[in-house]
Amino acid sequence: MFELSSEQLAIVRELKLLVLDVDGVLTDGRLFFDDNGREYKCFHARDGHGIKLLRQTGVEVAVISGRKSNSVALRMQGLGVELVYQGHENKRAAFADILQRLNLQPRQVAYVGDDILDLPVMRQVGFAVAVRDANFAVLEHAHWRTEAIGGLGAVREVCDLIMQVQGTFAGVLQSYL
Repeated sequence: MFELSSEQLAIVRELKLLVLDVDGVLTDGRLFFDDNGREYKCFHARDGHGIKLLRQTGVEVAVISGRKSNSVALRMQGLGVELVYQGHENKRAAFADILQRLNLQPRQVAYVGDDILDLPVMRQVGFAVAVRDANFAVLEHAHWRTEAIGGLGAVREVCDLIMQVQGTFAGVLQSYL
């Protein structure tokens, strides 16, 4: 199902953390504002369930976003994601803080991005993922690309990939059978 080199498989087996961008990854990238300036975002339920399942296997999830949005805070709270960094256009500092807090090395991390703001972190991690509709420069620097576009199941693909490679997907699935 997932085509990875032997080197990529070895890296994914050792992942301890999945870091996600928000706009264009957890959402389709469109920004909705009402007449009063309130922002709305649309999240895909399967992406959220994938995050919950992945966290159950012991892989932590974090979010780093260049924008600030209460809807992101609420959604991540509902998914149990505690490492939420918003308003970080320079994502390197947030990433360094996450690594320090979790005592991880960059090679133990996967990052999913879609735009050039994501490149500084994508170039540091062990497994850099671009959503299918990412900017061409991001696609060039990714180790792997999702089939789904951002906001429409791309995060779930990454969660499923990690669980399958780490051998935890069957156990997660069995709990539903």
